[in-house]
Amino acid sequence: MQVTEFDVLIVGGGLAGLALACALRDTRLRVALAEQNPPRRAEGWDARVYAISPANAEFLRQIGTWKHLDSERIAPIRAMQIHGDSGAALDFSAYQAGVRELGWILESSLMACELWESVRRQGNLSLYCPAKPTAIEAGMTSSLVTLSDDQTVAARLIVAADGRDSWVRETLGLQAINQPYGEMGLVANFECERPHRGIARQWFRHDGVLAWLPMAGKRISIVWSTPDEHAGELLALPTEDLASEVAAAGRHELGEFRLLTPATAFPLRLMQVPQTIARRLALLGDAAHGIHPLSGHGINLGFQDAKALADLLAATPDWQDVGNDRLLRRYQRRRREETVLLQTTTHALHQLFRHDFPGLRSLRHLGMNLTNGLPVLKNLLVRYAIGAL
Repeated sequence: MQVTEFDVLIVGGGLAGLALACALRDTRLRVALAEQNPPRRAEGWDARVYAISPANAEFLRQIGTWKHLDSERIAPIRAMQIHGDSGAALDFSAYQAGVRELGWILESSLMACELWESVRRQGNLSLYCPAKPTAIEAGMTSSLVTLSDDQTVAARLIVAADGRDSWVRETLGLQAINQPYGEMGLVANFECERPHRGIARQWFRHDGVLAWLPMAGKRISIVWSTPDEHAGELLALPTEDLASEVAAAGRHELGEFRLLTPATAFPLRLMQVPQTIARRLALLGDAAHGIHPLSGHGINLGFQDAKALADLLAATPDWQDVGNDRLLRRYQRRRREETVLLQTTTHALHQLFRHDFPGLRSLRHLGMNLTNGLPVLKNLLVRYAIGAL
């Protein structure tokens, strides 16, 4: 049996896995990436978009990706407006926070395809595609991985970046605690009658959380996190009726809508992974955590996982084993605080607005309006959210 040896094997070519591979470009490390399906550009505008924080935009600049993205398909977020019940409101602006943008809205496939092209040209990386692992044997000095194309590779460190239902995580015995929300995240793109002016809008409603995210031109992408039954009803609506329903749910702030992409939906769940490392294994991105999309931080967490791990690996001396336990424990500690904080905060917000116990509506109303009236607190919150602290 012929075995090809690497320092790092990344399993999964999603955004986080590809970003890690690119971040290791200028290191001494021999890197491999295994992915079953390469990314493809969506026809027209991709309905799956992400809000990228300034900290993560800087990370994408550092790894050479940002400058190659099509600037005409990137929309800056200049302000955010959050609406609760009983007229409660909270707003943030880049100007008041002393920054140029609060973030940017990018299509998932736009980023994925650019990252993919980068790793294809990367000198220290071997790309296995189409391929996925079929067996893993974690050893003392390296792990042996059998791929679906009958090739066998050995790596000092395996990075599982293969998504929420990670095969690697499950095979190597790391527990994932899933808490389904009983909701779907419905996504679609619309053309608006009026310009959005770079404002991201979010409504906490009786039927879930609705977000309007500004895209290039007079377009928005929506994420409507809503109970399964309501999501099914929305998906069954004719095109014109769905556009009218979404416009009305946002109080027609941008006038009438026209659907640009078919609506799709995905199930929502909180996923907590108590241990994100094992012998010669590190979890990355969605394999390591899952949060409710109301915070918009999912891929930002994944990119920061990639940055943290890449920084640790790049700083490893030539004589040191990149899969050693001490390095992996440092990675887990470095990422745990932010992950737990965002999971806890997002889940608490979801629960706060999901229920309507006596007095809860008044508490929500008071909390939002009180925060909105305290500029110092607002600016502190927004600067943490964009990674400026």
